[in-house]
Amino acid sequence: MCIFGTRPEAIKMSPVIKEIRKYPEWFDVNVVVTGQHKEQLFQVLNHFDIQPDIDLNLMAENQTLSSFTSLAINELDNVLNEKKPDLVLVHGDTQTTLCGAFVAFLHRVPIGHVEAGLRSYKKYSPWPEEINRKMVDVVTDLLFTPTMNNRENLLAEGYQPEQIFVTGQTAIDAAILTYQQDHTFEDPFFNRFDFKRKKMITVTFHRRENYGSPIKNIFLSIRKIVENHPNVTIVFPVHLNPRVREYIDEILAGHCRIILLDPLAYPDMINLLARSDLIITDSGGLQEEAVLFQKPLIITRDSTERPEAIADGVGYLAGTDQKKIYNLTKGVLTGPNTFNKTINYDKNPFGDGNASKRIVSVITHYFDFTSELPIEFSDKNLIMDL
Repeated sequence: MCIFGTRPEAIKMSPVIKEIRKYPEWFDVNVVVTGQHKEQLFQVLNHFDIQPDIDLNLMAENQTLSSFTSLAINELDNVLNEKKPDLVLVHGDTQTTLCGAFVAFLHRVPIGHVEAGLRSYKKYSPWPEEINRKMVDVVTDLLFTPTMNNRENLLAEGYQPEQIFVTGQTAIDAAILTYQQDHTFEDPFFNRFDFKRKKMITVTFHRRENYGSPIKNIFLSIRKIVENHPNVTIVFPVHLNPRVREYIDEILAGHCRIILLDPLAYPDMINLLARSDLIITDSGGLQEEAVLFQKPLIITRDSTERPEAIADGVGYLAGTDQKKIYNLTKGVLTGPNTFNKTINYDKNPFGDGNASKRIVSVITHYFDFTSELPIEFSDKNLIMDL
């Protein structure tokens, strides 16, 4: 049983589901979604041609994390009582992930955690994801870590080596399956845009810890960037959360080179990232995709659970300081500087496109369908030539 509820989970679990379904003689797969995201979730599932077996449709307007959590635990308990799975797979760090793993634990069902072991070691950054992920790892039987660094985190916390499997990041699998050199965008603006002569910055924000004055500082830096660089267009797919949109009209609306959009369909978003000159984001997943597409990355957070991008010189942790974000962006846009000189694109620390195969291979071994475990992912693997 695969349990998830948000767009990022759907992106990263879809390649795993498609791989598991290659073995109908061994696996009967149930896909259960909570509806923590709605339109965005099904947009991704349609892209990967996956239909949920059960849609709990739990999300309601102005719902709190506590109310969603209690409701999800109760409904997932009913699902597991009925279906009685042999293994539950969850992904990452969302409320759905926490609830799915906890209910499986209460039912004494083995748990596989895809994207285990990521840590910022800061309780409230990202919030509540840092603690969600740690609690899920505690009850997990099969810990699928994207990188060796994630494995070392788990070993330092006392997890047993035989529980941990370094697989690479399934987001890389999904992006490789989706990228097209000749992609046609749904929005004709992108099909008309001259990517060779003009510069495009893709911007995203959604982290709860950035609500309030931090997000205002970020937006002010973006406005200053576009005003001082006439060859730059900023594309901002705006998260549906109304808290993110509070400062949009005040600071960003009305500029002809700040393109405010509803969230893009996943294929459009991936292919936009591949064509962008720079990515400014507080997203975790975009940090991984930026490395794949060899794009400079400015991370508007005070900490990250994905330090690999920073260690390789691809990303820079800027926090929410208006001046720092602007100066870093200016440096990337105007030529050689310390940040650009540190970029090292000769390897991809996040994956090689085979994470889902490794995960499914571990599962087949767990159930004694196969006799050997897969060779683990190594961060020495080269970036694939897209």
